[in-house]
Amino acid sequence: MPQETAVYTHGHHESVLRSHTWRTAANSAAYLLGSLKPDMRVLDVGCGPGTITADLAELVPRGSVTGLEAAPGVLEQARAVARERGLDNVDFTVGDVHELAFPDDSFSVVHAHQVLQHVGDPVRALAEMRRVCAPGGIVAVRDADYAAMTWYPQPPALDRWLALYRRVARANGGEPDAGRRLLSWARQAGFTEITASADTWCYATPEEIAWWSGLWADRTVASEYARVAVAGGHATEEELAEVSEAWREWGRQPDAWFGVLNGELLCRA
Repeated sequence: MPQETAVYTHGHHESVLRSHTWRTAANSAAYLLGSLKPDMRVLDVGCGPGTITADLAELVPRGSVTGLEAAPGVLEQARAVARERGLDNVDFTVGDVHELAFPDDSFSVVHAHQVLQHVGDPVRALAEMRRVCAPGGIVAVRDADYAAMTWYPQPPALDRWLALYRRVARANGGEPDAGRRLLSWARQAGFTEITASADTWCYATPEEIAWWSGLWADRTVASEYARVAVAGGHATEEELAEVSEAWREWGRQPDAWFGVLNGELLCRA
């Protein structure tokens, strides 16, 4: 039976997809790109709206990419992205990373971006990713580390946002500070040849700050995260509204800056 015990904290509200569709292989999987070859078979776990998946498909033109997602609804958007880009070497399926419905050694590369922070058992998930990866292949994972996020200016309300998000994510069964734990999880999953690294997203231009602050302002009051925060007794709607407005006010500051640290691993199967 699948071992998924976590609830995806963000859900797929428009404010969430606003950030997911910004992601590309270049800005979210650069650590992997040098290892790709044109004829590789790739599994993209937690593919969401498919923008990274489509990029990977373009980079393996003689190979194939399968995008896997636990939430079936968002796959229509992923399929539309593939159609719009004229890709015929990509397909999408619903599945659970804890129990992948593929034979052993099915893929050359198994990739997961911002997935392990949301699953119930990241070690089991990594072990399954290893199982379906052919010997000598690569399991590539990248996750943010919320406790390592940093920003300026530093209004107290954004400190409350971070504490609240981490509390809600853990109540949902996830681990928001996943980036620093990836290496430990991979070792527990049986990997011995691991290249660990870190990279950042940095939002500093007026356009980037407006985008980032706006999507978090909306997410704080309108997404699944907001619903769970209230239903779980972690915050009231009034408190969420205050945090949302603090995001908007922060985004209006001319010297606003935000950094997101991401842990990364390339694991040889």
